[in-house]
Amino acid sequence: MGQSAHLMAASSRLSGIDTSFLHLERGGAHMQVGSTLIFSGAPPEYEEFRAQVASRLHLVPRYRQKLAEVPLRQGRPVWIDDPHLNLDYHVREAALPPPGEDPQLRALAGRIFSQRLDRSKPLWELWLVSGHGDQRFAVIGKTHHCLVDGFSGIDIASVLHDTTPDPTRPTRRPDRWIADPEPTGATLLGDALRERATSPAELARTTRAALRTPSRILSSAFGPISALANLLGNSTATPSSPLNVPIGSHRRLAWVDGDLDDLRAIKARHGATVNDVVLAVVAGALGRYLRARGHSTAELELKAMVPISVRQAEELPSLADRVAAAVAPLPIWCQDPIERLEVISRTMGDLKGSDDAHAANLLTELGDFAPPTLAALAARLQSRGRPFNLVVTNAPGPQFPLYLLGRQLETVYPMVPLGENQAFCVGVISYNGRLGFGLTGDYDAMRGIDSLAVDFETTIAETIAASAR
Repeated sequence: MGQSAHLMAASSRLSGIDTSFLHLERGGAHMQVGSTLIFSGAPPEYEEFRAQVASRLHLVPRYRQKLAEVPLRQGRPVWIDDPHLNLDYHVREAALPPPGEDPQLRALAGRIFSQRLDRSKPLWELWLVSGHGDQRFAVIGKTHHCLVDGFSGIDIASVLHDTTPDPTRPTRRPDRWIADPEPTGATLLGDALRERATSPAELARTTRAALRTPSRILSSAFGPISALANLLGNSTATPSSPLNVPIGSHRRLAWVDGDLDDLRAIKARHGATVNDVVLAVVAGALGRYLRARGHSTAELELKAMVPISVRQAEELPSLADRVAAAVAPLPIWCQDPIERLEVISRTMGDLKGSDDAHAANLLTELGDFAPPTLAALAARLQSRGRPFNLVVTNAPGPQFPLYLLGRQLETVYPMVPLGENQAFCVGVISYNGRLGFGLTGDYDAMRGIDSLAVDFETTIAETIAASAR
């Protein structure tokens, strides 16, 4: 089994950035992403839903695997087949208590999202939720961030859907899956050491990065390295705020809906992007929320970490995270919606080519070949340095209806993990002409998250009206 185990380990080792999500998961911070999907129609039976998952699982083979740690921390963890995979554990069911409306669904989703995934098993769960009215039901999914990122769109929830309510194309019956034997600790250690010393891919990646990095440093007068130092260790540039307090393990959720055409119209009128409009809405809503609670927002500019996908076209089928982090200023001080948008649009204009974006991407590249202890240190510095106040993600989804077992998907609300000392974050996903804002807050620090959701609705309406004028 030695040669096959080596090939398995070499092709299934976590990337540097994926490994960092494991290191960031401590205390109340859970590095898992998720979503609540609401469907129209009567809920399917659990057995029917479970069978649907089983029939599509071969499309995402990583969801049959679990993590294996390399002894003595001599390499990044690897994905190995789970011979004890039990879909009854990963595919669950729940029913909402009366009256079975959105508040009860949000409470359930918050409790599910508050529970850390078991690292001894494949790192995902799906919940079929009934009781959301007679003709509605929900599916709540969560997956560890090291398994899939928000830009690839390849996860267990996405492959369950069809593009028509009655698909006519036959579904090929997947071949019977047989798990590979679990490698021993000695095999994992030997593979890691051998890969580090002899693997052409590992050596090539290291050589490419070593040759590319000096060129980049020289051409930009050490800009990315300086920005990297700021990104990892400079907490003085990040203002304190009521959003940045120690967090626990429990979460509150709130949801806001938007019309994608409305935001596109604003974008077109002001030469901005949809992401600029989203950031302007976030800044305006947070300003309203803080001022209503007696906090001064004069000259207050919070910093939002905005993930940017750097996955290349040839990497699209991959599940590995290829995400750079850009830090975007949020002008909380500005109460005029159009001025606020213009400030953000000017700042974000060249963000993908900025030193900060290069610095975050450089950290992504370094993690692929840096010693695991160095990668862990970088991840911890990034968290403890608090180089940003909150995370705002905006991921594009399909702009056509999707169906699960003949039932149409109505809305999607993402769930984004909180970092240490960051009590609030925003996830946005577009689907079928709609925007779903998923607000995630620490249970104790964000007791007013429902009123913050109202502030989002008010700010969206205010921005649409001001832009039309």
